Amino acid sequence: MKRVLIFSVFLLLFVLNTVIVVIKNGILVFRQKNNIRTFAKNKLIKIMSKKVLILSGSPRRAGNSDLLSDRFMDGAVEAGNQVEKINVASRKIGYCRACYYCKNHAGACAIKDDMAEILDKMLAADVIVMASPVYFYAIDAQLKALIDRSVARWLEFKNKEFYYIMTAAEDSEDVMDCTLECFRGFAKCLEGSVEKGVIYGKGVYEKGEILPHPAMQEAYEMGLSVK
Repeated sequence: MKRVLIFSVFLLLFVLNTVIVVIKNGILVFRQKNNIRTFAKNKLIKIMSKKVLILSGSPRRAGNSDLLSDRFMDGAVEAGNQVEKINVASRKIGYCRACYYCKNHAGACAIKDDMAEILDKMLAADVIVMASPVYFYAIDAQLKALIDRSVARWLEFKNKEFYYIMTAAEDSEDVMDCTLECFRGFAKCLEGSVEKGVIYGKGVYEKGEILPHPAMQEAYEMGLSVK
């Protein structure tokens, strides 16, 4: 509702062919239409764009799922969104100890590592993209550790949009079913979560094999659709 109201105000400023009077530091300031138009355009871009957080779980930098994440990011940035990508394997994230310290400490975890910062970013994001290679028909350990650690503040997640990216050496029809259910199981626990899209990169094993794959274009177009 707040976004709609702000959008309406700036749209009105953009259209009006008049001098605008504003108060700045207690002084009346007159702004001409052209200045208002530029001001309104910049504000609208910021207000209407989404915060997109990409969690790339692959332990291989520039691995296949990581490359798909980059291509998704290209599209999302081009669409005007604020995008950040985290290589999960490069961050220090310990395993959940099931100590429930977080339950009695306002969501703070007993383990002091990078997870607190990542959780803040996940909660601030409008869109969360989770990418993983298929390992034994499941997601990789790095991303699973992150999901488990989100228990510290999982009740704070509201109305997130989710996209999933997966790659596998096998190209059978059901090779990614269990992996996808890992992602969906996490989102199902979070209030108001919406699945927006899935990228399947099948039949790729060595680094870079995904580059000529149709999934690269699909990832770009899916990122471009984030609005």
